[in-house]
Amino acid sequence: MTRVLVVEDDPQLVRALVINLQARQYEVDAAPDGTTALRLAAARQPDVVLLDLGLPDMDGVDVIKGLRGWTGVPILVLSARQASDEKVAALDAGADDYVTKPFSMDELLARLRAAVRRTEAVPLAPGATVVETADFTIDLLAKKAVRGDHDVRLTPTEWHLLEILVTSPGRLITQKHLLREVWGVSHSNKTNYLRVYMAQLRRKLETDPAHPRYLITEPGMGYRFEG
Repeated sequence: MTRVLVVEDDPQLVRALVINLQARQYEVDAAPDGTTALRLAAARQPDVVLLDLGLPDMDGVDVIKGLRGWTGVPILVLSARQASDEKVAALDAGADDYVTKPFSMDELLARLRAAVRRTEAVPLAPGATVVETADFTIDLLAKKAVRGDHDVRLTPTEWHLLEILVTSPGRLITQKHLLREVWGVSHSNKTNYLRVYMAQLRRKLETDPAHPRYLITEPGMGYRFEG
């Protein structure tokens, strides 16, 4: 069974989450604060963490950093904080996804299942570094993209950006992370670069670039590749 650690100080929300998760055969532990969460995570080894940012004893971002010091367990942030810079701070600290309160239980459960699936995915074996979609194929070893019967001409920058996204399918990659990886630390605020290059990649790879199926924008936060 999948074990979920719920880190939340609102007793009513904790009760609703526990009832809904247990009804779907998840094992659930609950922590009302960050200190208890870090202790329970070490003792119970959860498969996924649902984490509120506004905890009574510490900021949720510090809990993320504490967990990321020793585990890669998926962390889904639950928060009433709307500001994109706070969402980005949580994602940059190591969170995998961000759900804004109030949220629908169906959406939360879908994101939870997706996070668990990503951890269960078998890593690409050496020599099997091919990402296939219904519309195009990415050969990571040959550094080549093919759409239909034709090679897609990508610039080195476009390739680097695409490579980061397709090697973490389903995961939200923050703008700051992409900018640092592709252009360097000095360009970490040049979000217009990303908009330009993502538009180019969509024109080259997506069937309908205006309504992308694979290269998805999370407004104000970053991008994700859905295979």
